[in-house]
Amino acid sequence: MNDRLAPAALNAAQALDQVSRQWDTQILGELQKYIPIPAKSPAFDADWAAHGYLDAVVQNTAQWIEAQQVAGLTLEIIRLPGQTPVLFFDIPARRAHPGPSVLMYGHLDKQPEMDGWRSDLGPWTPKVENGRLYGRGGADDGYAAYAAIAAVQALQAQQQPHPRIVGLIETCEESGSPNLLQYVDLLRPRLGEVGLVICLDSGAGNYDQLWLTTSLRGVATGVLKVEILTEGVHSGDASGLVPSSFRIMRQVLDRLEDSATGRLLPQAFHCEVPAVRQAQAQATAAILGAEIHRRFPWVHSDCAGGAGFALPSTSDPVQGLLNQTWAPTLSVIGAEGFPNMRDAGNVLRPYTAFKLSLRLPPLVPAEQAVQQLKALLEDNAPYQARVTFAPSGHATGWNAPDTTPWFDAALQAASLAHFGAPCGYIGQGGTIPLMNMLSQGFPQAQMMVCGVLGPKSNAHGPNEFLDLPYAKKLTAAVADVIARMP
Repeated sequence: MNDRLAPAALNAAQALDQVSRQWDTQILGELQKYIPIPAKSPAFDADWAAHGYLDAVVQNTAQWIEAQQVAGLTLEIIRLPGQTPVLFFDIPARRAHPGPSVLMYGHLDKQPEMDGWRSDLGPWTPKVENGRLYGRGGADDGYAAYAAIAAVQALQAQQQPHPRIVGLIETCEESGSPNLLQYVDLLRPRLGEVGLVICLDSGAGNYDQLWLTTSLRGVATGVLKVEILTEGVHSGDASGLVPSSFRIMRQVLDRLEDSATGRLLPQAFHCEVPAVRQAQAQATAAILGAEIHRRFPWVHSDCAGGAGFALPSTSDPVQGLLNQTWAPTLSVIGAEGFPNMRDAGNVLRPYTAFKLSLRLPPLVPAEQAVQQLKALLEDNAPYQARVTFAPSGHATGWNAPDTTPWFDAALQAASLAHFGAPCGYIGQGGTIPLMNMLSQGFPQAQMMVCGVLGPKSNAHGPNEFLDLPYAKKLTAAVADVIARMP
């Protein structure tokens, strides 16, 4: 690609005014219709096809896009047998020398409800409060398709020349995008040469500037189960002689994690952090400071050692960023084998099962890590208990390609134009499986991975919200970057 920056013909103030009005009069209303639909990803709704919720949100989004009458736009809902649907749109170039295409990505499937919502909020009940739209999926990632089209409309309203723009909106991202590669292979001839990928499914360090995601961790999930008895027995009779399945679970997990520090013990799960990412972490830490850890909803404690809020694993902002984005970490995200508190009698339970989520550094191959994890946890079980690890999904992380001069300049110009501050660079601890696929499939493309998930937005958890002022500015910034694409 010719790296000469395209002329900045877009009127930034006019673009922001247009997308803001469109958010207020159209997009907000569409998201308020989207949030009540429990379009959970197939990993959390085995009967998704029968329920029809994923089809409903795809149809609603497609109808809105078609109603916008974007010049030249064609749209198609594609369904492979037995797979969740994807929405594909194609907008022809409006300039003499089209050059490579822009690929815009988002998803419409959602995480499950999660407990802990405020009493006046709920996962399926949209509510606007103080410029924030609360409800499951609005920020992660239902807004993306609407923002993508609004950005294109901002370009066309000013008769701004633009390259060909294609959109891929999937409905299985929260399950690890297991069928996305099939769709990408199917659509590859129609995608053509892609020069810029815009993924609106990521986060922001604050709400004061544009943020580019520079890396994503991988993930390996599965169920670790420890069985010691065929049925529960009286704890007074058995304890002390029959080992607790929970204690065995602790021993097995001790092979994987240092519980005192949270460090993953196998060296194979670690990788060296590239120098450029360390430098970016230092720059981002200088911007965000203690807000890197203060943005989380820490519990207040009145313990014997002193009262105050709970503490992070490190208060060093640079180390905190690196821990969050480049260190492997273990989370227990579900459990079985435990009765409810009110039903818990004095019984030594026959088994304990944990669902594990192992976040992997961006450069660690996930498939290899799953094999090593299974062997580590299952071999030589304490007390010859039955210990099994059943993998349920994995995805390799992603490290962004080097930014070209035109792309870096476009990001900085767009951030200054719409936020009054330079673009920030930040790694993310989550996973977007598509990005690794696209980097391999389109190695020359620049990757604009960004999103609205800023401090306290709490995707996947209770009280998820979308910051509306930030979403408007981000939409305008996306239009600005496209306008500057050479």
